[in-house]
Amino acid sequence: MRLRLTGVLLAFSLLLVACGSDEPGPLLSDDASSDVPDYSYVIPAGAGEAIDRGEPVDILPQALDVEVGELFELVNLDDRGHLVGPFFVGAGETLRQRFSAPGTFIGGCSVHPSGEFVLTVVE
Repeated sequence: MRLRLTGVLLAFSLLLVACGSDEPGPLLSDDASSDVPDYSYVIPAGAGEAIDRGEPVDILPQALDVEVGELFELVNLDDRGHLVGPFFVGAGETLRQRFSAPGTFIGGCSVHPSGEFVLTVVE
């Protein structure tokens, strides 16, 4: 059941991503460089268990404004994957994204009490 829910949430997020920007070109680009990120967040081990117990988990802000060219990093130390707006970060994975165009993404967030994450990229 969780796998099915995760798949539905991921598909919904991808749909939001596809509709999220009127600007030409990609909003996000993979970045595996060793640059120091402008924004760095860590999902700690046990976050998923805390969510299961009904405890509020507040890892990052509900809304984040970044500039084109900035680097966002999300480290997941938990034993399960988490949805953060347009991103899904698997267990034990690190996501690094550099923003290449302005736009807005709105999506679900398993590590914020509101259940939503809004990412706005400006020039």
